[in-house]
Amino acid sequence: MGSYRKPAAVGVGCLVALATTGCSEQAEPVDRAARPAPSATAAPGTSSPAGTGTAYAPYVSATDAADTDSAGSPTTYNLAFVLADGDDCAPRWDGGHAIGDAAVKARISRLTQNGGQVRVSFGGASGRELAAVCDSATELAAAYGKALDTAGATRADFDVEGDELADPASVVLRSKAIALLQRERTDLEVSLTLPVMPSGLGKKSLALLRSASDNGVKVATVNLMTMNYGSSFDGDMGGYALTAARAAHTQLKKVFGTSDAEAWKGMALTSMIGVNDVDGETFTLADAAEVRAFAEEKGIGWVSMWSAPRDRQCADGSAPDRPATDCSGVRQRPGAFGEAFAG
Repeated sequence: MGSYRKPAAVGVGCLVALATTGCSEQAEPVDRAARPAPSATAAPGTSSPAGTGTAYAPYVSATDAADTDSAGSPTTYNLAFVLADGDDCAPRWDGGHAIGDAAVKARISRLTQNGGQVRVSFGGASGRELAAVCDSATELAAAYGKALDTAGATRADFDVEGDELADPASVVLRSKAIALLQRERTDLEVSLTLPVMPSGLGKKSLALLRSASDNGVKVATVNLMTMNYGSSFDGDMGGYALTAARAAHTQLKKVFGTSDAEAWKGMALTSMIGVNDVDGETFTLADAAEVRAFAEEKGIGWVSMWSAPRDRQCADGSAPDRPATDCSGVRQRPGAFGEAFAG
C-alpha cells in the first residue's frame, strides 16, 4: 500500500514500477510438501484475541487526521506507516516524523478516546523498511518496540511488498526480530500484510510465511491486499477479492496446518477503495458490501481499506487521472466505504 508522504495527485498503492503489471506477484501453486508450523508457533486464527464477528480496521495516516477516519466506528486503526530514517535503523512515522512526535501522540490519543485500539503498521510500498537497513534482529526488534511503545500498541502489522518481499535476507531478519519481540512481549499480536492475486499468494509471499513459521513467529492474521492485480484484471473487483480469498485460504491451511475455520479467522482483507493504481480497476461501494458479507459468512478476522482519508468524493465529483491520497475517485457520501465495510 502507499505512503501519505506523496502529494494528492500521485498514485498510492503499489510501487510505480509495478503499476502496469500489478501490485501482487504472480501466484504459483502451493508446494504440497510445505510443512505445517512447529507446535510452538501459533498459526493464523489461533492467536487472535477472543471474540466473534468480523472487525473493521481501516488504514489511517499516523500524522494527519481526516474527517472520515472514524466512519463505520472502527474497532482498530492501522497507523500507516513506520519506516526507517534513511539508512539509519531509527523508526519514524512515514519516514519523516520523529517517533516521539507530540502531534502524533495527540492524534493517537484522539483515535482511541472512544475505545478503539491502534495497530502500528511497519513498511508499505514507499520509503525504506526497517528490516532493509537494521543490522541485527536485536536492533530491528528494538526499533519495532520503540514505535509500539510510543503508540501504546500491542498490535503490529508488517506490510511487506516490492523490493523487501523479494529480499530473502530482510525476510529472515524480520522474522527473527518479530519472534524476539514476541518473546519479550507475550501479548503482541502480529499481522502480515501481503499482496495477492485472484489465483492466491505468490511464491515470495509463501516463502515469507514459511520464514515466519520456521522462526517461531505467532501470526494472528495474514492480511491480503486485494487490489492492483494488473492489466488482465479489469472486471468485478469485489468478485476478484473473494476469489483471491478462497485461493489464499487453501494455501494458508497448507502452510500453517490449520482447520478451515482457523484459516478464515486468521485472514484479513484490505481493498483499495475507488480508483486503483491500475487502469480499469475501480472498487465500488457495492464491492465493499460484497466483501463485508463474504467476510461475515466465512468468519474472516477483519476487513480494511486503503484508506480512510480517501473515503470521500473528489472535488466536484471528478475522477482524477491517477488515484489521489485524499479522495476515492467515485461518487459517494463521505465515509460511505467505512460504513459499508463495518457492516
